[in-house]
Amino acid sequence: MTKADIQLVRALADKRGRTQHGLFVAEGEKLVGELRASHLHIRRIFALEGVFVGEEVETVTPRDMERLSLLKTASNSLALVEIPRYELRPEALAGQLTLALDDVQNPGNLGTIIRLADWFGIRDVVCSPATADCFNPKVVQATMGAILRVRVHYTDLPPLLASAAAQSVPVYGTFLEGENLYKTELSAAGIVVLGNEGRGISDAAAHTVTHKLLIPPYPPDRRTTESLNVAMAAGIVCSEFRRQAGTRQK
Repeated sequence: MTKADIQLVRALADKRGRTQHGLFVAEGEKLVGELRASHLHIRRIFALEGVFVGEEVETVTPRDMERLSLLKTASNSLALVEIPRYELRPEALAGQLTLALDDVQNPGNLGTIIRLADWFGIRDVVCSPATADCFNPKVVQATMGAILRVRVHYTDLPPLLASAAAQSVPVYGTFLEGENLYKTELSAAGIVVLGNEGRGISDAAAHTVTHKLLIPPYPPDRRTTESLNVAMAAGIVCSEFRRQAGTRQK
């Protein structure tokens, strides 16, 4: 391992570095092992002795791994992975459930939402340009491997959502003035918009929403917190969409 290797890994902690090199960092034996079996291309693996074997693997000491790692506690392996490029075809979203993230900026929230998408069989997550970078090391770790299976796209959301709505694709969003999620008939396919942690869904995106939903507190008349964490809201909404779809299939 050279000083240049350390400098490269450090550069990949920043979005500018990831864009420049076309690489992201993944750490941990489980995640790196999943990567090796996935469609993504691994450029290099740094690992402690006996963890991995292969042409792309370089064995390093525990001290070297501490110098390389971007985590608070160094793992036993670290991979440099080529960033995948996925084609976003709006027409392909018509027959499936898709999540649209409107400026979700917390890496932990984004990683959790990608993990939820994987759990609920959602193949595509579409993000506004201001949403956190899905290949941020914190996001990659928070996805627990889901980043290998969920395709994350970045685009200007309002035109995409408006185009989908014009093609009769339901566009859902969570609002305090929306209809009760559990009393609303939800379609099996559509786009669910989730907003920024502080501001919620932007006005431009909100204008494209065709169905406003409310996650009701319990009991309804009890004073409660002002809002739900966006990742929590994503889990609740996805669960109800899939529950209703499963009920209709019986």
